[in-house]
Amino acid sequence: MERRAALPVTSAKLAAEHSIHSTRAALASVALASVLLLAKAWAAYQTGSTAMLGSLADTALDVIASLATLVGVRIAAMPADHDHRFGHGKAEALVAMAQVVLITISAIGIGWRAIDRLINGAQTEAMGDGIAVSLLAIVFTFALLWYQRQVIARTGSVAIKTDNVHYKSDLMLNGAVIVALVLEQALHIAGADALFGIAIALWLVWGAFRASNEAINQLMDREWPAEERQQFLAAAATYPELQGLHDLRTRKSGTLRFVQFHVWVPAEWTVQEAHDRLDAVEEELQGRFPGTEILIHVDPEGQTDRETLLPQEITEQAS
Repeated sequence: MERRAALPVTSAKLAAEHSIHSTRAALASVALASVLLLAKAWAAYQTGSTAMLGSLADTALDVIASLATLVGVRIAAMPADHDHRFGHGKAEALVAMAQVVLITISAIGIGWRAIDRLINGAQTEAMGDGIAVSLLAIVFTFALLWYQRQVIARTGSVAIKTDNVHYKSDLMLNGAVIVALVLEQALHIAGADALFGIAIALWLVWGAFRASNEAINQLMDREWPAEERQQFLAAAATYPELQGLHDLRTRKSGTLRFVQFHVWVPAEWTVQEAHDRLDAVEEELQGRFPGTEILIHVDPEGQTDRETLLPQEITEQAS
């Protein structure tokens, strides 16, 4: 007998709240990126700086990525339907991967331009304008990162996390623009701007690699981290009805988490009794782990479906 507990009303409300917070964070990201795009376009024209041009290109992709994030979190918030019975949560992971691709493209373009300028040489201008715009970008980006951290703490949104990683790299990028302009124009160190452009490109590639990890884990249905699994098992161990828990499987999709397992029940229990007892346990567990959908497969005491076990688990049972 297999039974899945639907998300209770409290979890449905929690999912709706997560959607509201994630959407607001995505809108804030779009607004900031749009303002900075205009400011940096002007600064890049005034300075002729490769580092500033790289920052402009990155901000242009920020606009696209932030719009994609907005669409992604809205799709992920859609309830389960006939064709998507587990919901639409993986839209966030897909959006995060799209952001990674955009970051990588941006890094390649910046690196190519910087190498060309390093080889052929070029001078930057209007140091004050470039520094002023970069400082403005740093202040606004700090404010956005603070807000995103609040949203991530509330929702765990992988799309907002990836956006957050990208904007952290923007802090480094804007700081590098300032240093490059000062070194090249105030201290007359030739090639500093191009070298910082290359460093920015490498930093963006590293950031893209790090940002891709969680998105890939969700798309590949990776198990929860060991600490989270142990927390769930510790909670389950407090219920006598779950003493025979085995074959635990977990995954995450968007801001929702899924857990399924088999449990042994006494042979003398009726189907109705098993249903009623486990219903009560599921309700309590879902209260302790909001936003988690639980699927329980009931086995007669001592029985194990070997086809559901991993090879090492079969070996352990045999020994």
